[in-house]
Amino acid sequence: MRQENVLEIRGLSKRIGAKTLVEDVTFDVRPGEIFGLLGPNGAGKTTLMRMIVGLSEASSGDVRIAGLDVKTSFERAMRGVGAIIEGPDMYEDLTGYQNLRVYALLSGGVGEARIRETAERVGLARRLEEKVKTYSLGMRQRLGLAQALLHRPSLLILDEPTNGLDPAGIHELREQLKKLAREENVAVLVSSHLLSEVEKMCDRVAVISRGRLHGIHEMKEIARQEEAVGVTLEVDASHLDAALLVLERHGTSPKVREEADAKVATVALQLTREQIPSLHRALALADVDLYGLTAESASLEDRFLAWTGGGQIA
Repeated sequence: MRQENVLEIRGLSKRIGAKTLVEDVTFDVRPGEIFGLLGPNGAGKTTLMRMIVGLSEASSGDVRIAGLDVKTSFERAMRGVGAIIEGPDMYEDLTGYQNLRVYALLSGGVGEARIRETAERVGLARRLEEKVKTYSLGMRQRLGLAQALLHRPSLLILDEPTNGLDPAGIHELREQLKKLAREENVAVLVSSHLLSEVEKMCDRVAVISRGRLHGIHEMKEIARQEEAVGVTLEVDASHLDAALLVLERHGTSPKVREEADAKVATVALQLTREQIPSLHRALALADVDLYGLTAESASLEDRFLAWTGGGQIA
C-alpha cells in the first residue's frame, strides 16, 4: 500500500502589494524521496519554503504535513519537520555538543543517545567538543543538519544546502541526504540553482521561475530521455532511398529535412547512442555514401531553459 504524502501543497501563493512572489504552486513530497525545487536565484524557492514552515504567511493556498493542516494544527504539524532556511542558527561560543544539547531541550524528548547518534550520522562525532566559531563552513552545515534531525522528523527542508561548500563537501552532503531518505524513510525537500546537484541528488524535481511552477519531472525519466540523441545524416542524394530503407529497418522514423545542394540530402532522426555504430555499419554495407553524421542530446541545462522559457540560471 502506498504511503500517505508527507507534504502536500495546494495553490500556494504569496503577494506583497501588487507584486506576486509565488503564484499558485501545487506539489506533493512522498516518504523516502528527495524532492528538488530547481530555479534561478530570486525564483521564489526560499519564499515558498518559508511559507511551508510558517516563517511567512501565505496569501492563499494550503499546506498539509503528515495530513495536518498547517493553518489549524501548526504546532503538531511542525513537530514532524526539520528545516534549515537561510542558514542554520548557532551559538558561536558554545561547542557543537552544547548547541545540539540546547536544541534537544527545545525539542523535548531527545536524550543523550540521540545526540550522539545524530552527530555520528552527519560525521561530526569527533569534533563535538570544539567551539562552533572554529568550525569550517562544511562543519557548520553538518551541525545544522544534525540540529534538524535530532527529533526524528518525517520531513526535512533544506534551502540551498550546498551553498559555499567545496566539491568534497557537496558530495558528502548529497550522500548523507540520500542515505537518510533511504534508511529512515525521511522526505527531503531541497532547493537549489545548481542543475548538476539536483540531477545527482533528487528523485523528482519541480522547476520554478519567477514564482511559478513549470512542471514536475522524474529524474529517472529525464535520464532516459537524455539517452536519446538527435542525429543528422548527410548522404549522397542518389543514395537517399537506400539510406531511408536502412533507417526504417533500424526502427527509426527518419525525416528528410532539406538538400544542402543537388548532390547531398540531409536526414534527421532520433537514436540512442548505442544504435549509432551499428547504423553507420549498415549504411556502409548498403553502399550509401555518407558525408557527415552529427549527434547531439539535450542537456539538463537545455531542458531547464526550455521549461522556464529561457530563465537564467546562476
